[in-house]
Amino acid sequence: MSTHLPNKAKVLITGANGLLGQKLVQQLLALGTMQVIATGRGPCRLQEAGLVYRSLDIENEAEVRKVVLSMKPDILIHAAAMTHVDECELNQEACYRANVLATSYLIAAAEQLKSHFIFVSTDFIFSGTDGQNPYVEEAHPDPVNYYGQTKLQAEQLLRQSSLKWAIARTVLVYGLAHDLSRSNIILWVKSSLEAGKQIQVVDDQVRTPTLAEDLAAGCILLAQKGATGVFNISGEELLTPYQIAMETADYFGLDKNLIVKTDSSRFTQPARRPMETGFIIQKAKRELGYRPKTFKEGIGILAKQLTLTRQ
Repeated sequence: MSTHLPNKAKVLITGANGLLGQKLVQQLLALGTMQVIATGRGPCRLQEAGLVYRSLDIENEAEVRKVVLSMKPDILIHAAAMTHVDECELNQEACYRANVLATSYLIAAAEQLKSHFIFVSTDFIFSGTDGQNPYVEEAHPDPVNYYGQTKLQAEQLLRQSSLKWAIARTVLVYGLAHDLSRSNIILWVKSSLEAGKQIQVVDDQVRTPTLAEDLAAGCILLAQKGATGVFNISGEELLTPYQIAMETADYFGLDKNLIVKTDSSRFTQPARRPMETGFIIQKAKRELGYRPKTFKEGIGILAKQLTLTRQ
C-alpha cells in the first residue's frame, strides 16, 4: 500500500450505477482500505452490502456542492458521462451539460476540499487519422465528434484547476454489470450469432479494447499512488472490431460465417468515429504497475460472469 493516503481515505465515485462505476465500487470494497461513497442518478443499482450511496444529479450545481462538501472525499473518481456517441452528436446541449458543465461543478466542489480528482477520459479526443496511432499520453488531440470535444473540454477544465489531478484515458470498454441499459461489442456479437443473425462488422477501425475490471483497477492505482498527470489505461492489443468479433465467435464456439467483413463507409452514423486509435500503455505499466488482461482473458472473465448471472 502507498503511504500517500490517509488512513481509510474517503473516495467518492460518480456514475456508480454504470459499468465502470460498479467495477470501481466492487474492487474498492474488496480492498477494504478506503471508505467508498457511491453516487449516481436515481436509486442505487448496486447490490453490495454496507455501501454508502447518495443519489446525485451531477448537472445540478447546488446538489453537487451539497453532496460533495458534506461527504468530504479525499479522492473523487469522476466516472459519470454521456458516452453514447451518436446521441451526443444529436443532443449537443445535453452532452455539454453532462460532460462539461457537470465536470466544472465537481471540480469547483473538489477545489474547496483539495480532493485528488481522477477523471475518466477517452481515445475519442483524437482524430485517428493523424498517423500518431497508437497514441502516447503527449499526443496532440483533435476530436472528430462532439462527444470527443466535450471530453477534451472537461480535461482542459481539470488542467486549469488548482486541484491535484489525474486523467485516465481509455478505449472501447467492455464488460458485464448488474442492470445495465447498454450492451457492448462482445455481448452483441455473442447474442447475434447465437440467434443465427448475420452481422456486418468493420475492419478499417483499430482500437485497444479494455476490460472494465482493468480500467477500474487502473483508476484505483492512480488513487492509491496519489498519481498526477495523464495516463493511458486500456488494453494492450490493437484489434479491429472485425477481429474482436472473430475472437469472440472463436471463444464461444459460434459460427464465424455469420460475420461479414465491411468498412466504415457502409454505415451512416450521426457522429464520425476516429479510424485508428488505441493506446501505448507503457507509462501506466511503469509508474503504476498496471497490468491489463489479454483480450482472450477478458472474454474468459466475461464468460464466467455470464454463467454466474444465469444461476
